[in-house]
Amino acid sequence: MPEDNSALVSGGHLVAKALKAEGVEVVYTLCGGHIIDIYDGCADEGIQLVDVRHEQVAAHAADAYARLTGRPGCAVVTAGPGTTDAVTGVANAFRAESPMLLIGGQGAHTQYKMGSLQDLPHVDMMSPITKFAATVPDTARVADMVSMAFRECWHGAPGPSFLEIPRDVLDAKVPAEQARVPQAGRYRASTRQAGDPDAVQRLADLLVAAERPAVLLGGQVWTTRATGPARDLVRALDVPAYMNGAGRGTLPPGDPHHFQLSRRHAFRRADLIVVVGTPFDFRMGYGKRLSPEATVVQIDLDYRTVGKNRDVDLGIVGSADLVLAAVVQAAGRRPAEPAARKAWLEELRQVEEEALAKRAPLLRSDAVPIHPYRLVHEINEFLTDDSLFIGDGGDIVTFSGQVVQPRRPGHWMDPGPLGTLGVGVPFVLAAKQARPESEVVALFGDGAFSLTGWDFETLVRYDLPFVGVVGNNSSMNQIRYGQRAKYGPERERLGNTLGDVPYDAFARMLGGHGEEVRDPAELRPALERARASGKPSLINVWIDPDAYAPGTMNQTMYK
Repeated sequence: MPEDNSALVSGGHLVAKALKAEGVEVVYTLCGGHIIDIYDGCADEGIQLVDVRHEQVAAHAADAYARLTGRPGCAVVTAGPGTTDAVTGVANAFRAESPMLLIGGQGAHTQYKMGSLQDLPHVDMMSPITKFAATVPDTARVADMVSMAFRECWHGAPGPSFLEIPRDVLDAKVPAEQARVPQAGRYRASTRQAGDPDAVQRLADLLVAAERPAVLLGGQVWTTRATGPARDLVRALDVPAYMNGAGRGTLPPGDPHHFQLSRRHAFRRADLIVVVGTPFDFRMGYGKRLSPEATVVQIDLDYRTVGKNRDVDLGIVGSADLVLAAVVQAAGRRPAEPAARKAWLEELRQVEEEALAKRAPLLRSDAVPIHPYRLVHEINEFLTDDSLFIGDGGDIVTFSGQVVQPRRPGHWMDPGPLGTLGVGVPFVLAAKQARPESEVVALFGDGAFSLTGWDFETLVRYDLPFVGVVGNNSSMNQIRYGQRAKYGPERERLGNTLGDVPYDAFARMLGGHGEEVRDPAELRPALERARASGKPSLINVWIDPDAYAPGTMNQTMYK
């Protein structure tokens, strides 16, 4: 008699059941023979498979999906080169503190150390750039280990996990009763911490007493969905706020506590600086940009980040949403010196206005080739309250960071501190699937777009319209500036000059909307036409190759 397989379940189907228990709705993938049973399982569990053209794109999209939804993203890739292609995306998620799971194939256990197809030591390679990396040893353990990997994604500051599943483990079937399948909501605990109550009270007292406080709202403000408590704190205690990374948009433009261009001045003059959810890394000058006389407070999900590279007067380990809400409650009163606080806010606003006035001629420049400031100004003016902005590049994104202001939280995306080029197209892919009704506006450097640009076809194939702009100076201009600064003009173009590529034609070739802009007066009409096209779009904007962002010129590696 034929064997009854009705009570058996395969490893691939156990993967899918565990993904469903975690709330994963989309899996980004590039196919391979080692992993196809996962596809079969996802089809049965109603999980969408999005097939891309490069595994780096799959990993970046999983990273972006996690940032946007607050749920872990997932990418599935085959063994060997499939997994190594995804390394960059995992590394980017690691530095950006983004919770995602990468599942990689592996040769069969029965062929261990025999030189099977695409066999590599994946776990050894992934361990330094993940919070958890392991091999699934047995089919009955598949779902259990997927749930274990997800638990580790949320331990401390979030981050990626990696599992490799040998082909025979994935394809084999076991009796359903032998497999532990995690039940949704029952296999991991909340990791949110409210911080030491005594430290919270001390911070509240410091904020009330300070004459010149400033707060920096970093990426963890968005990660922990702390927008409400952050707004409550700066408004209740009358504190000027600066935002970086995913923290941008916490306060809308025009808010009296929203500051952007006076940060260097504020950090030199403040008597109290509160840094929320961002490390003292290169973006902060490793802490050296903060006044040595200021009282410095750092709030972070990860105890290892607090006090790293710079001493702090007070460190609080906890989730920004709970900590900031507790500080507001503990303060319970307005600043002790309202006149001094008012004068401080007026001082910073004056610095902001002077900086903006100095830059205004470039924001409205009619120069040809187009000045990058004019391009990013037009993009900023074009954004709606619901436009999600994605930056992918070096110098051009540095320009945008000074000008583009998202109107709402969760509406700014950039690579994060790893500085990875090529995130733009996969970030657009995830954004349009996580928020299908939102407009996505992406700004690419021409070098950055080239790295993953072929997945523009994926956006066309899945009918995911967005407004894309390529700032085209035919160069890796951030590096070009550094070479000029260090070695002189005769060697400024070694290894960084690109061809004059018509990216608008590339977009049209793949079925999208594309057009070229050389006249700054045509920028806004071109953006409007891209919006109206209802297609994935690329506006190829020829920008001045000899204009560099101040942030590029100030980078310490070039000095």
